Amino acid sequence: MHPMHERNGSELQQIEAFAAVAEHGGFAAAARALGRDASVVSRRIDALEARLGVRLLARTTRRVVLTEVGATYLQRVQAILGELSAADIEAREAAAAPQGLLRLALPAAFAQRWIAPWLPRFLAAYPKLRLELSHSDRFVDLVADGFDAAVRIGELADSRLVARRLAGFETMLCAAPSYLARAGHPQRPDELQRHACLGMPKARFWPEWKLIKGKQRSVQRIDAAIVSDDGEGLLAACIEGAGLLPAPQWLVGRELAQGQLVRVLPQWRMDYDGAIHVVLPPGRLVPAKTRAFVDWLAREFEPQPPWLRAPRARGRREA
Repeated sequence: MHPMHERNGSELQQIEAFAAVAEHGGFAAAARALGRDASVVSRRIDALEARLGVRLLARTTRRVVLTEVGATYLQRVQAILGELSAADIEAREAAAAPQGLLRLALPAAFAQRWIAPWLPRFLAAYPKLRLELSHSDRFVDLVADGFDAAVRIGELADSRLVARRLAGFETMLCAAPSYLARAGHPQRPDELQRHACLGMPKARFWPEWKLIKGKQRSVQRIDAAIVSDDGEGLLAACIEGAGLLPAPQWLVGRELAQGQLVRVLPQWRMDYDGAIHVVLPPGRLVPAKTRAFVDWLAREFEPQPPWLRAPRARGRREA
């Protein structure tokens, strides 16, 4: 490097000096912000303008203002400086052990089945972390409510959020063997009308059940024997033989594998597939504690979601 160039600072230092003067409106204020003498800041900007061959700042006796070229240049270099700052923070976060309070918003029934039983292993892997869990089926505002991450089921309404897909799932029509032994097995969708049915009013499949078989479609409007917004409660009633229940695979997969429930009209598919995501607030910088949780949770859903595994494998994965 040329000796004169060394005295006037590196190209990055020149850009930082220019951005500081533009932000603080003068050399003295910029020097205080950078922890340098005003003369050093002035020399760096002189060197920057000489290197570029253009005037970036117009100096008067009272203030310093951006030239037109300087204003355009500032917009470009601010983005670059912001990326460098974020990269520095991200690198430091990566080197640091995840620690502190991690606030999570989780859908109640899903979390009770497929997240809460695993959390002791997560905390054993990251002993400096503390968890604060909010179990609710409402969509929280991650930024306004101060959550680090949330698990969402279904469509993602907020496109600003950073999302990572964990798994997809089907919606299945199920019943207990005891109910089918008593009421018979439906063979066609139109036979559903004469069966006791269980309904969730907040679900997409209420009050109409849409079924697909190849190119065939059937829409059945259901008059339910029991309507409830408690999925776990309806599942318990279904297991006891109360009637037919359409439910997401993550809610009934274990009971189907154990024989407590069986699929009804298995040759027909309910037209309500969905997906599960873990979502983060907008922004590129992900704290180490949040990244640790997201990566750990994603591993728990690989190579397939837990409700598709053999029952004996549930809960035995390594953290």
